[in-house]
Amino acid sequence: MSLPLKDVKSSPLQIIISELNHLLNILPARVYQALSNQQKMEELLEIILDLGKIPIAHYRNNSLLLGDKPITRIDLERITERLGSFGEDNRVGIDSTLHRISALRNRKGTIIGLTCRVGRAICGDIIMIRDLLDSGQSILIMGCPGIGKTTALREIARLLADDLNRRVIIIDTSNEIAGDSDIPHPSIGKARRMQVANPNLQHRMMIEAIENHTPEVIVIDEIGTEMEAQAARTIAERGIQLIATAHGDGLASLVKNPTLSDLVGGIQSVILGDDEAQRRCTQKTVLERAADPTFPVAIEMHTSHRWSIHADVAHMVDIILRNWNSSSSLSRDYLSNKGLPIGSKTDKSSLLVANNLTNSLSTNFWKNSRSRTEDLNPNMKYDSTDMLVLPELIRIFCCGITCKLLNELILIYKWPLRLIDNVRSADIILSVPKYLSHNTLIRRHAQNHRIPILIIKSETVADIRQAIERVLSTYMN
Repeated sequence: MSLPLKDVKSSPLQIIISELNHLLNILPARVYQALSNQQKMEELLEIILDLGKIPIAHYRNNSLLLGDKPITRIDLERITERLGSFGEDNRVGIDSTLHRISALRNRKGTIIGLTCRVGRAICGDIIMIRDLLDSGQSILIMGCPGIGKTTALREIARLLADDLNRRVIIIDTSNEIAGDSDIPHPSIGKARRMQVANPNLQHRMMIEAIENHTPEVIVIDEIGTEMEAQAARTIAERGIQLIATAHGDGLASLVKNPTLSDLVGGIQSVILGDDEAQRRCTQKTVLERAADPTFPVAIEMHTSHRWSIHADVAHMVDIILRNWNSSSSLSRDYLSNKGLPIGSKTDKSSLLVANNLTNSLSTNFWKNSRSRTEDLNPNMKYDSTDMLVLPELIRIFCCGITCKLLNELILIYKWPLRLIDNVRSADIILSVPKYLSHNTLIRRHAQNHRIPILIIKSETVADIRQAIERVLSTYMN
């Protein structure tokens, strides 16, 4: 099957609204100029302005110093003069945008540093979980800070309100979802927004939203206290769909968190009888799930490109508590825009294949092999599901190659590959010559850890396909 390159690039999957100029205009002129000279502004995450230090721009995969002059008190004062007043959480937004500025203060309360975080509205990045949203089940989104939970939450609220015609109320504690203006940002569509005067009162606003505004869906960002977890359970028991986020790198970490474990059912100690303990082949005191989860569905955001969806949280928590290893979660790539409803035939077959694959890959083959790419066998073998069967997924780190294009090809050709953002976890590095020649850190890391580097001539479908098929044929041998 051939796919012209233009077909991939001519089908936009996302519409990104960043309004970056509003944020850049509050910066000192020299910082603004240094940022303007940089490329890939769409990957800018935040700008760090600390007193006495050179400003830093954090991008998705790297960080850059902005100029050679440190930030002064005058710089910080001029920036804060252009902003509104900071709240009790030391945050402030820019009017009519989604950007957020957070302050660092000394012991006297004087601002000595600013974190300018870029806010973006991305339309179309959650289309693959529309079937879950349409089901009416409550959904919990987990992930590390800065991975894109709030961005996904904003688009979920818009889709529920505009496309599914639900009555949606957003509890916007830090004004990060709908902006700092009294008029909500257009990115939330017809959803309504409730602002919170004090972050400590978020749980009260959650209950007030139900009592006063008759919502069908409540959207909450960052459930972080026990009272908020209890309020979430109260809302769920009233038959209202909850969409919320929580910090945590996975379902297992949430189970271990005593403050938030109630979101996934909570845990309790149970004493088994002698016969039951013998039947289970375990000790008499065990941990079991205390109640049904507040959120029947959970999403783990591993990277901005890869999500894992647990369609049955209760079952997964039971497995975790019994110290079992489970691979029953379904990973969907949001860049592919090809999400399938859970329960469809195609989805079941894909899940069956995915369950036979693990998330880690031994690199012993690569450490012991000195084969050149010219010697690889181009013949490919597929099973009845038309997917190449390998014992494990191959983790690829891309240098200078568009993740969007490679994700499309992975979906079309059903390659058992997984794109990662961290070169330390890679099994293979895929790069174009120009990019790799300027990145000595990646070359040095690959040499030290015996990670093979596969160089392709150009970023075209033909070159990428030829390189990947050579890699896969080597694994088949």
